Amino acid sequence: MTKKEVSERRDRTKSMVDKWLEERQQMLVLYCQLAGLEPYKPDRSNTQLLRDFCQVLVDYIAFGHFEVYDRISRGDERRFQVRQVAEDVYPKVLEVTDHAVAFNDKYDSTEHEVGLDELDKDLSKLGAELATRIEMEDRVIGALLH
Repeated sequence: MTKKEVSERRDRTKSMVDKWLEERQQMLVLYCQLAGLEPYKPDRSNTQLLRDFCQVLVDYIAFGHFEVYDRISRGDERRFQVRQVAEDVYPKVLEVTDHAVAFNDKYDSTEHEVGLDELDKDLSKLGAELATRIEMEDRVIGALLH
């Protein structure tokens, strides 16, 4: 591989990581806005905030899977350390994905009124799961940028 090719690969990796972190940041900002609403009152703006959060959450989760982990699993990532870290963390990432999708399925609804009695509890559980996912992702990001 030429020096130029290596540089281009590093640039693509850095761009991918930057986009991933940007998606994460957007999701965390909306999460914090939602979590700060106490007690949760289902007015129109809060309901829209919840829908916005669900959309950004799904986008963030999808980016990790379809841009990052798929790239690694397809063999586009040649570094053993990156592949090993991704393999180690991916089972836990999948568990968190299941929780995030379940949260989205429960709360992102435009077709019926969403029951919000359990939102605080569900947000708390989701927050803990997302914290674990972020720890796992940071390991992958560290390997990618090393």
